[in-house]
Amino acid sequence: GSGYPLGLVGEAIPLSARLMAVADVYDALISRRVYKEGMSHEKAVTIIQEGRGTHFDPDIADAFVALQQEFRDIATRFADSDADMAHKKAQLDRLSSPPAA
Repeated sequence: GSGYPLGLVGEAIPLSARLMAVADVYDALISRRVYKEGMSHEKAVTIIQEGRGTHFDPDIADAFVALQQEFRDIATRFADSDADMAHKKAQLDRLSSPPAA
């Protein structure tokens, strides 16, 4: 990527940050939100592969691809249910509504 603080690039970026970059993008892409549906696992994997060497550390992207089934399994296990989404939508609606006079 080009936006890491202090102008760090490549292996100068902490390993934890390089790992989190892939994990965070994967989660953001596949997770459904009140305002959007989640993307398919396959499409998210393609996007991460396309970012290999530019947005993502090549070794981390390769490890992600090798372990992608584990990522999918974890995401499935912790996915929001329809009830979770309804609750989040209700909370968002309450927060975005003007206060009663």
